[in-house]
Amino acid sequence: MVHPGHGDSTSLGAAPRNATIQDVADAAGVSRAAVSKVIRNAYGVSPQMRSKVEAAIAQLSYRPRVAARAMRGPSHTLGIEIAQVSNEFLTMIVRGALETLVGTPYQLVVAPVTAPHETGNALQSLADRQVDGIIAISPMVGEAWLEALSDRIPVVIIGRHDVSTHYDTVAGADRSGTDQVMAHLFDLGHSRITHLTIDNAREHILVDDPTDWQRSGREPHAIRHTVYTEQMRRRGLEPEVLYTGGDELEAQSSAAELLARREPPTAIFAGNDTLAMGALRAVAEAGLGPADVSVVGYDDITMASHPLVSLTSVDQSGTRIGAEAVRLLLERIAGRTESVQVEEQVHLRVRGSTAPAPHRGTTTE
Repeated sequence: MVHPGHGDSTSLGAAPRNATIQDVADAAGVSRAAVSKVIRNAYGVSPQMRSKVEAAIAQLSYRPRVAARAMRGPSHTLGIEIAQVSNEFLTMIVRGALETLVGTPYQLVVAPVTAPHETGNALQSLADRQVDGIIAISPMVGEAWLEALSDRIPVVIIGRHDVSTHYDTVAGADRSGTDQVMAHLFDLGHSRITHLTIDNAREHILVDDPTDWQRSGREPHAIRHTVYTEQMRRRGLEPEVLYTGGDELEAQSSAAELLARREPPTAIFAGNDTLAMGALRAVAEAGLGPADVSVVGYDDITMASHPLVSLTSVDQSGTRIGAEAVRLLLERIAGRTESVQVEEQVHLRVRGSTAPAPHRGTTTE
């Protein structure tokens, strides 16, 4: 009850009641869930809804409870988003992360993604579970989205060459690795070299400008594609890029079509070892070998060094990358605010899957 002559609590100098999320929802004419999605920068928010909610937030001076995480204390859990659980290189990254956490109070929560468009939801789910930090492996979302996420929680990105003031990155030296591959094949006398890579349209690789995928300079497959093309053209050779799906059997089918041509390539440079294994299957099924078609992969998974496989591949040490990502994330959690970009050195491991180019019908420079 307000007594006459005394005014209400605000007139007496007390702090006004802080606006709540329900107040924002009422002012914007939307649900609390809608307001939460806008605040979390979640998927599925229309521009109109975002505009209404942001206007209500500004009008009411509403401040989301960004301090809630600090008030409740650490959860001692870290989240890691992984795009392909069947990709051995990605499991090497997870292994490196787990080994680095031994002796610490932290546990790792893995969020697998079965389709590229699910990346944002997986990362948002980790944030909603109040993990202390997130590692994302080649996330297929734009830079602006990642920056908004990292404003709320420490984030380290693996496998992208972004330069952000909001989050850290760890990636292999993809330009150097591709240069090493091409130099090796040219030294062996190859000139008909096909680059087998993932179908960027089908895989929905997203950057801020999706039409500029090849020139984005952020995603490993895009960089390998670009450097391969540069190296071929530098020698007056016509690049040939064959796009395929992301698994081994799709790569085998694509490579089989390639080998059935009247003038097949004498070498196949695969964008990763999963694709390279598919290419090796196709070569073997066609009754051919390294003397007919050389195959080079990328990642140097454990199977690559098996004596019966002996795949020439670029070693970018997935376990080391995973360990470095955890180290950076723990630094972020401890209070570091400046961004760090780490590029790990890579090395071509030459094995039996590559051989001098055959002379039959080979185009010379």
